[in-house]
Amino acid sequence: MTSVPATMKGVQLTQHGGLDSLTINPSIPVPSLTPNDVLIKVKAAGVNNTDLNTRIGWYSKGDNDADDAGWGGTALNLPLIQGADVCGYIVAVGDNVSNARIGERVLIEPCLFEANSEALSSPWYFGSECDGGFAQYTKVASQHAHAIHSSLSDIELASFPCSYSTAENMLCRAQVTEKDSVLITGASGGVGSAAIQLAKARGAKVVAVTSENKRDAILRLGADATLDRNADFNTYAKAQPFDVVIDLVAGPRWPELLDILKPFGRYATAGAIAGHTVPLDLRTLYLKDLQLLGCTILSEGVFASLIQRIEANQIKPLVSKVYPLEDITRAQQDFERKKHIGKLVLSVE
Repeated sequence: MTSVPATMKGVQLTQHGGLDSLTINPSIPVPSLTPNDVLIKVKAAGVNNTDLNTRIGWYSKGDNDADDAGWGGTALNLPLIQGADVCGYIVAVGDNVSNARIGERVLIEPCLFEANSEALSSPWYFGSECDGGFAQYTKVASQHAHAIHSSLSDIELASFPCSYSTAENMLCRAQVTEKDSVLITGASGGVGSAAIQLAKARGAKVVAVTSENKRDAILRLGADATLDRNADFNTYAKAQPFDVVIDLVAGPRWPELLDILKPFGRYATAGAIAGHTVPLDLRTLYLKDLQLLGCTILSEGVFASLIQRIEANQIKPLVSKVYPLEDITRAQQDFERKKHIGKLVLSVE
């Protein structure tokens, strides 16, 4: 049985703000378990938009007011260990969890419905309402630690949980099938690149919005065609409008994403990297009988479905670069530059 130390190394967010808000702490107490918990030795943790958004207070509706800057609309309990993407190994279990789980390699489901052995009235996000995976150890309810059997490395597996479950959830909510044509914005990011693979796994036709220098890589992922970010979406879709739009971008061009949908089309969003406040012409919405879907809380079974797709090799990891945990500021700087395709991952030793 693995010996668990009393303290661990981790990255703590001490306040909302810039990169200087992140502190490497070599002596954080290792989490104590409640009866339904498992303790996980973290091997790798992915970097996500939500990490940066939480750090700067982007989720606040009060001009970055700390009182509502958490993912769930409440204040964060600082200092906080962030990190929603985790691959690791169970090294200890709570009283209600079988010892047989010790030694399992697991991925953590980032959308939590249980914490500290209590059902949550409103879901938490791992690394926001509770400590996450940017540390040597982390804890989570046993039901949210999913065993994974795969030949992929810990680094590769850590690229899946947040982005791929978000993409899978959007596609499930939009009920995408092989009959659909799908436009995916932000296609080179973690969620966008995941959505391409997961939509193709369903047999859908996929057009991905990206930059010219990333076009070939996006086509290799499985997209049937690409559309330049500066292209005229309406002209492109005039002959063949889309059944579904999977949007991570929003911003000033957002109205075009509804214009290019067929009647009864479905629009799903889980991000707004180009701007979160957009104009909506309600006539477009009701005259075309459109569905607008906000997708954050994972639907039941979505993460288990993702695990099955990983184990069946239906999707592949897309790791752009790996950093030691201590280089988290450099990783977040690179993430903000958006020069990569896929995921940036921290290796935790």
